[in-house]
Amino acid sequence: MSAATAISSSSSLRISVLDQAPVSEGMSSAQALRNSLDLAVLADRLGYYRYWVAEHHGTQSLACASPEVLIGPIAAATSRLRVGSGGVMLPHYSPLKVAESFSMLSGLYPDRIDLGLGRAPGSDSLTASALQRDRRQRPQDDFPEQLNELLAYLWGELPADHPFVRLPAMPGSPELIQPWMLGSSPQSGVWAAELGMPYMFADFIQAAGETVAARYRRDFVPSPHWPQARQGVALQVICAETDEEAKLLATSYGMRLIHMHSGRRLDKIPSVETALRFFEEHDLPSSTLPSGRRAVIGSPARVREQIETLAQAYGADEIMIVSIIYDHEARKRSYELIAGEFALV
Repeated sequence: MSAATAISSSSSLRISVLDQAPVSEGMSSAQALRNSLDLAVLADRLGYYRYWVAEHHGTQSLACASPEVLIGPIAAATSRLRVGSGGVMLPHYSPLKVAESFSMLSGLYPDRIDLGLGRAPGSDSLTASALQRDRRQRPQDDFPEQLNELLAYLWGELPADHPFVRLPAMPGSPELIQPWMLGSSPQSGVWAAELGMPYMFADFIQAAGETVAARYRRDFVPSPHWPQARQGVALQVICAETDEEAKLLATSYGMRLIHMHSGRRLDKIPSVETALRFFEEHDLPSSTLPSGRRAVIGSPARVREQIETLAQAYGADEIMIVSIIYDHEARKRSYELIAGEFALV
């Protein structure tokens, strides 16, 4: 048995949720956020390990622009889940402000808060510019410095000669926060390995990141906080009672991706009926996904087989499942079927 296979055997594989707070046709963003709370309560009951909420700006199809605002209500409504960001797009923010916000959350919900960190803007260039406080010049590309400063705040490790070393301690319980590096490119894995951080690769954004994951594990430098590499992979998964039903639900996701990759605006997640008309009008198979995109779609047994295969390929000990499904009840049912198949409770 290979090392990757040993790591990701189904008995030890953690299954978690990444929620992008999708906004469907005919739905308000407020309802999408309430759906996130509803799904989190279900995930807590079903035995999922983590529940992360994403950060997106300038889009009507994904409702969460501020993960730290949504994390608190989710943590309050659940009892077992680790809750966190998937992730905070650090270049938009002051490292101190991020550290303070998540320290407060950790003080309220000890040993349950994760801080997933990303470098991507999570938006278009215009929105990214609007998010900046100083617009007189282009923002600096200083992510490594931001990341090191943030981790130093959390762990009380600012160097003695650092200009901010005399700042007061964090307001909550920063030592209990679990920071993760998120990414879909080789560079994010390099930073995670150098700093001895857990690493979550976004396969649903950029498929075939197995070589990135392998390099992360190979080059991982143990840290006092993480003596061993922790590899996760986030997958787009759509599960239903039958393969045919799952493929039908997945047409909404497929239409959305095609619009994204062609540069056309699609305000909200389309219904299955809208998606089927789109594929028919453009003479495309309804299973079409743009190049570089991958989804796990099918009945519970088929989904489990694909998840375990990908976990082994990545050498992952944790899978995060993101599901873009038009109907909220169908999305909940997808997570219920997966939990049952993996016997999470």
